[in-house]
Amino acid sequence: MKTHRMLSGSCLQKVTFALCLLTYALGAGAQAYPVRPVRVVIPYAPGGSSDTTARVLGEKLRELLGQQFVIDNRPGASGSIGRDLVAKATPDGYTLLVGDSPHTINVHVLKHVPYDPIRDFTPITLLATAPQVLIVNPAFSAKTAKEFVALARAQPGKLNYGSGGSGSVTHMTGELFKLAAGVNIVHVPYKSIALANADVIAGQIQAAFPTAPGIVGHVRAGRLRALAVSTLKRARAFPDVPTFEESGVPGMTVSNWFGVFAPAGLPKPILAKLHKTIMDAMQAPDVRARFSKLSLDISTTTPEQFGAHLRSELARWGKVVKAAGIRAE
Repeated sequence: MKTHRMLSGSCLQKVTFALCLLTYALGAGAQAYPVRPVRVVIPYAPGGSSDTTARVLGEKLRELLGQQFVIDNRPGASGSIGRDLVAKATPDGYTLLVGDSPHTINVHVLKHVPYDPIRDFTPITLLATAPQVLIVNPAFSAKTAKEFVALARAQPGKLNYGSGGSGSVTHMTGELFKLAAGVNIVHVPYKSIALANADVIAGQIQAAFPTAPGIVGHVRAGRLRALAVSTLKRARAFPDVPTFEESGVPGMTVSNWFGVFAPAGLPKPILAKLHKTIMDAMQAPDVRARFSKLSLDISTTTPEQFGAHLRSELARWGKVVKAAGIRAE
């Protein structure tokens, strides 16, 4: 019995020592991280808001950590290809994702999403948000959101709106508007929201619900008219444009968000270092100035807050998809 106790004590000491070594190794690894370039996956083609956001952040992280943050654009399947790549990557901090609102939408509107948007990722932080905007051609008869709603109610099924494709945030915003305003307007999907915006300018379709950064220049140049923004308060980019709430359409507080993810299982010391460094980057005056110029509102969070936001968004868009009768494609 005494020998057994001695052996048990010896084994316990060895296990404790091994755990201490592991903890030390993880801590030391986090201190050294990153020792090689970090891949930042963007699930879209170059040029969009996610891509621009990632490049601005990546440049500052390179300055702060002394390693390259290499942008890897992986478009396809409404962003699912890039997200799946990250979900299946080794959780060592060398593969990150800059994602956006469709991260919590795709699972509701696509039949075959090969990842779980919550379980397969480590949320690091929200970066920024931008409002959705109801736009029309300046020559269109409705000059305000109230007039647009009245016209749509008077002519159910006659007006239409363009989006960046089924399941995009511009599509979901349009469907949420239909539910909130009690109107029937027809969805016209495009390959990108830029193409939909172009057809609003050309008078081919009546409206669209793009994210603010993509249409600020068009609105200021008079090529588009902004009727309402989806923020609680008036958007900094459009101080003269009322909110949907002001326009008599409650329940339209929605924004496209951008955030940083890693694969599930990211070691806590590396998560902590990444989070702190990203916070430092987002506080830098040059980064804040560039985000402001892009009409993006910096909205950083803790990993826990970002995780809660994702769960809330997942539930919200699920309800919208069900209420709108959208079928998975």
